[in-house]
Amino acid sequence: MSSEKVTQIRSALAGVNDPELRKPITDLGMVEEITLLEDKAQIKILLTISGCPMRDRLRTDVTAAALTVSGVASVEIEFGVMSDEQRSEVKRIVRGGREKDIPFAKAQSLTRVIGIASGKGGVGKSSVTVNIAVALSDLGFSVGILDADVYGHSIPRLMGIEGKRPTAIDQMFIPVENFGVKVVSMEMFKPERADPIAYRGPLLHRVLEQLLSDAYWGDLDFLLLDLPPGTGDIAISLAQLIPNSELVVVTTPQIAASEVAERAGRIAHQLKQQIIGVIENMSAAPCKNCGELMPLFGSGGGQESADRLSLLVGAKVPLLAKIPFDISLREGGDEGNPIVRREPKSATAATFIEIATVLSQRSRSLLGVRLSIAT
Repeated sequence: MSSEKVTQIRSALAGVNDPELRKPITDLGMVEEITLLEDKAQIKILLTISGCPMRDRLRTDVTAAALTVSGVASVEIEFGVMSDEQRSEVKRIVRGGREKDIPFAKAQSLTRVIGIASGKGGVGKSSVTVNIAVALSDLGFSVGILDADVYGHSIPRLMGIEGKRPTAIDQMFIPVENFGVKVVSMEMFKPERADPIAYRGPLLHRVLEQLLSDAYWGDLDFLLLDLPPGTGDIAISLAQLIPNSELVVVTTPQIAASEVAERAGRIAHQLKQQIIGVIENMSAAPCKNCGELMPLFGSGGGQESADRLSLLVGAKVPLLAKIPFDISLREGGDEGNPIVRREPKSATAATFIEIATVLSQRSRSLLGVRLSIAT
């Protein structure tokens, strides 16, 4: 009878997922031992690392699952730590038996990889990335952000996770999650947040490759990359590492800024990336006193960029949206609370939701994609 109860407890624990790896703890080999003393279940759980941040969550979930078995009145949990061999097996399981690779680069990948680019800094590219990601998550999609702006990484603060570090399992690590979005940033791997990063070309390519391949992203619908401004190494590496990646160009209404933004689209076109569209940030906003629109940063830059890129690629590159200049957008970024969550009923939040909706409904095109056809 005791062995039957133990089997029932193990079956109940099969319904408990590791909070970070999102797989059953029984499949991962985390349930080392189950014993039953009268009506008390004694369970030993192996953690992937000694300082696992999800220990308390696991204790709660395992206890609740075991108590669902008839005849179990109390649960005693002991935590241990996996050996190197056991951790290697966990990595093999979560990677589906594959060696380290970039899953998004495979032809069969269903994840849409979208780079958020700009010609110059200061146009609000990171704020746009964060709010689109959270809006997509709120629409029910599984979303990740890779902060590929190696020198000017700001995603952790904008996402309210500054100072947090990913859980590492040997050479694999698990992205930090907030607002339902998984995040990886170079900031998470620096000894101190204020430390600068001074990498050159080949090393930058290697860093991007490692962030994409060493992270356990799970099954994503969308992966957004917050790219550095301009047309440098990271932009080129993205196209090389993930040939099916797409691009959104962010600019301000100022014509001078839009001309620079166009160059980011041009390099993407040269690298055979599909340009999804242009987003104009810091557009005219209504005066709080009179309601008159105030074009603080000029007007027409977004449409100008879209028109020029349309001529370049020979197909319509739409102006996806004009995001009004909104102090609340900046305040939400400083607080680590994106405006789509901070003020979901605002006009600015509605614009981001509209962008996310358009991206989620847009089907892939063969425009700009190399076909393996011999003539």
